[in-house]
Amino acid sequence: MEITITEEKARVAVTVMHITGSIDSLTHQEFQARAEDLIDKGSRHILVDLAKTEFVSSAGLRALHNIFNKLRSLHQDVNDDELRKKMSAGEYKSPYVKVVNASEQIREIFGISGFDTYIEAFDDAGKAIASFK
Repeated sequence: MEITITEEKARVAVTVMHITGSIDSLTHQEFQARAEDLIDKGSRHILVDLAKTEFVSSAGLRALHNIFNKLRSLHQDVNDDELRKKMSAGEYKSPYVKVVNASEQIREIFGISGFDTYIEAFDDAGKAIASFK
């Protein structure tokens, strides 16, 4: 797996993680560590570009969830009870971490695992970047 980073300016600064390869049991720790390092250095809005990502395993999903939790703890937009209620009602999407250019297979994995209930997926990077507030 290879990770390249770009910064985009919209309403807020957006850090884009471009992933080449798979996020799986062999690479999820590197992915999560890189994201956490970016967060520790001040990134508050992360877009994960999966255009060149072949596969995301359960380990990769867990890493993405941990990134979501770390960003959410910094922003504290809703408490845990409110989050669960909003997610159950389909009313919550993370305003801090999103994905773009996921393949049909990865979108299916997101749907089966329930990640699509709280992590927004886009087909267009410009629209994804503009969606951050």
